Amino acid sequence: MIRLQCFSASALALFLLLSSFGKAKDAFAENAKLSNESLLWGPYRPNLYFGVRPRIPKSLTTGLLWARVDSFETVQNNFRHTCEQHEGMHGYGWDEYDVRYGGRQTIHDAGNSIDITTEFVKIPGGQHGGSWGVRIKGTPREDAPERLMTTMIFYAAMDGFGSLGVKNKADELGIEGSVTLEGSGDELGGFMLEVTEGPESNRHPPPSHESYAAKPLDRTMVASLQAPSEQLWQAKPLLFTNLKKEIDAMVAKYGAENAPPPWQTFTITNDIQEGNLHFVQKVFEGEFEFDILYSSASAEAPISSNDLTNAIKTSVKSFSDRFSKLLAPKAPFDKSKYQTFARSMFSNLLGGIGYFYGDAVVDKSYAPEYEEENEGFWEETAEARGRSGVHKLEGPLELYTSIPSRPFFPRGFLWDEGFHLLPVADWDMDLTLEIVRSWFSLMDEDGWIGREQILGPEARSKVPVEFQVQYPHYANPPTLFLVFEALIEKLDDKPAYKSTSDPLESIRSAHLQHPELAISYLKDLYPLLKRHYFWFRKTQWGDIKSYDRVAFSQKEAYRWRGRTPKHILTSGLDDYPRPQPPHPGELHTDLISWMGMMTRSMRRVAETIGESEDAEEFKGYETAIIRNIDDLHWSQKHQTYCDATIDDYEESVHVCHKGYISIFPFLTGLVAADSPRLGPILDLIGDREELWSDYGLRSLSLKDEFYGTEENYWRSPVWMNINYLALKSLLTVATTPSSPHQKHASKLYASLRTNLVRTVFDEWELTGFAWEQYNPETGRGQRTQHFTGWTSLVVTIMGMPNLGKEEHGEL
Repeated sequence: MIRLQCFSASALALFLLLSSFGKAKDAFAENAKLSNESLLWGPYRPNLYFGVRPRIPKSLTTGLLWARVDSFETVQNNFRHTCEQHEGMHGYGWDEYDVRYGGRQTIHDAGNSIDITTEFVKIPGGQHGGSWGVRIKGTPREDAPERLMTTMIFYAAMDGFGSLGVKNKADELGIEGSVTLEGSGDELGGFMLEVTEGPESNRHPPPSHESYAAKPLDRTMVASLQAPSEQLWQAKPLLFTNLKKEIDAMVAKYGAENAPPPWQTFTITNDIQEGNLHFVQKVFEGEFEFDILYSSASAEAPISSNDLTNAIKTSVKSFSDRFSKLLAPKAPFDKSKYQTFARSMFSNLLGGIGYFYGDAVVDKSYAPEYEEENEGFWEETAEARGRSGVHKLEGPLELYTSIPSRPFFPRGFLWDEGFHLLPVADWDMDLTLEIVRSWFSLMDEDGWIGREQILGPEARSKVPVEFQVQYPHYANPPTLFLVFEALIEKLDDKPAYKSTSDPLESIRSAHLQHPELAISYLKDLYPLLKRHYFWFRKTQWGDIKSYDRVAFSQKEAYRWRGRTPKHILTSGLDDYPRPQPPHPGELHTDLISWMGMMTRSMRRVAETIGESEDAEEFKGYETAIIRNIDDLHWSQKHQTYCDATIDDYEESVHVCHKGYISIFPFLTGLVAADSPRLGPILDLIGDREELWSDYGLRSLSLKDEFYGTEENYWRSPVWMNINYLALKSLLTVATTPSSPHQKHASKLYASLRTNLVRTVFDEWELTGFAWEQYNPETGRGQRTQHFTGWTSLVVTIMGMPNLGKEEHGEL
């Protein structure tokens, strides 16, 4: 109860501050301080199966490795550390997780015949974000051998200014009892890390070789290293180097024919000394459990395993209560199996939040070829990108963000993040706005934000060299502006706001309970929003005048830069069919639609903060964009929206590939419920020979000549982010009584909602994973596994209104 009182004290401090201060700036600053305390620590190394660090550059980092050690042939490939695809996992991730409290993660390691559980919680008290602990459990799987040998290795490293050392007295036989590390850091103060022995039920491999006398496995081994700062993230190679040293010594001493068993052989050196990296190893037989306890020296007392037990119970109950209040699935998905599924999906979205720090590779040569103004421009830009000396390291930069996928995309993606934050905004608006602010802090003086944030060598190790460079003329869909619209809608809908009994509620929802805080936040960010908006207009403009195109406005047309014959990676829709060959006179339907959404968002922000002149200016842009979407992109012949290009006769023509591009004005909320275009759009969506499938909307029409061809990335698969936008827009029409298309939209909405949830749930139940995309013919998950970024929008979809009247069968 003491720990909850600490949380309550922080919340009370904010309440008193808001009650006694008239100035929103003061309240905003205090709210940020209290929020940062609860967000400082976390498993913010989501590329690892488990790794804790603070949101502080060059500070303490920790991680966990393990392996089954009963075979010399397989042990090296069985070591787990970084999340990897197809590594023998039958699913892994957070069962419950809240970034402010903690939660429980289960890793079903079928390849090592063990299930690993990490129960991580934060325990407030003192300064520097308080203390934290994690309980590590191992449970043999059903197919495990009778005597399963598992080695567990925890490590802690101190980067930058600070100290970290082992308090225990060196013992060549290993450490009996707990291992204690002590350290300090500029922004952490003093701290202690304790790795406990665990309960008496823990068993260790018994003596089976003469080498056991020199290294008994019922003790804990500790190896200290001094590693260069730039190598500290490479814990696994550093560990293997240490292991090899010990293995070579054993082979030299005992010979290959009398070698110790693998669980004895694959052990680190017992070598406690000064260093900035310390490995702590335990070897278990069968089931096991131990704790890692981090105690801030500023707290009243070090935390204990009993404190951890109580905090875990509180954390689990807190998450369950809050989820039931804010994100509970609605019918027909209100059964227990969907509740479990929804909690897991959302927890893994939050569990993918990380803190990243490092330099980025950027090409700021501003080569004239990058204007892409000439025919054949893609060849000119390729030559410019290949020039030596144009790629520079910039930074260091820092980013607090969620990620699309822990094994494959463990870094920030600009257009993904707006989708990620929509469910998070329903859970914790303060956290959402903190992440948004972090992204906008990356903006350069021109208004550009890199579309992919690959910060530091650890992040670059996951990215092919050709994709590491970021270009300041490349844009990405501005989905973060969806978050501003969500914030404003919640402010406008305050009577429907759902309060909870959470002690941290006053921090999580401060911007909603006290609109002056939200207005202060928006005012503070507004100059950056304007800079980013006008950067888009300046760099992604499309040419109307040169080709005598007829349109309401001669300015509102847009074209993605970064085009090649086969891809527009900057659009996010990579290989979606576009006009061939590329032409500087192209106009892109999806981009003008994104610009319409962005402009609407800017207008609403300007209105909210009292910038009336700006609001009028944005209203003018918005009107012109909506008019030009019809004038430039609607094909009367094909009854759909299309990209435009210039033909051999220098005439503007439509190039129509029915699919997501065709419905983008609808997806972004720019088609009115009574628009004459809406009927054909709904017909296209609901046509089984075009976009409709039993598993969601196809990315490309079944009738298109390019359907399912070549990479087939955006040429047939079902994508959850675009389907969510479609569902949201269908709901708007379905709840607009004046629309002549209300009944049609309502039927499509109900069926699509059911299909999407069933698709993601069935594959999660079958494989243990959420997937990047889904096959429109079979519903099977494809491409990246553990894709818990925008696929987690299924949680929001489950919480949307149930308009269906029909029976739902086996749901």
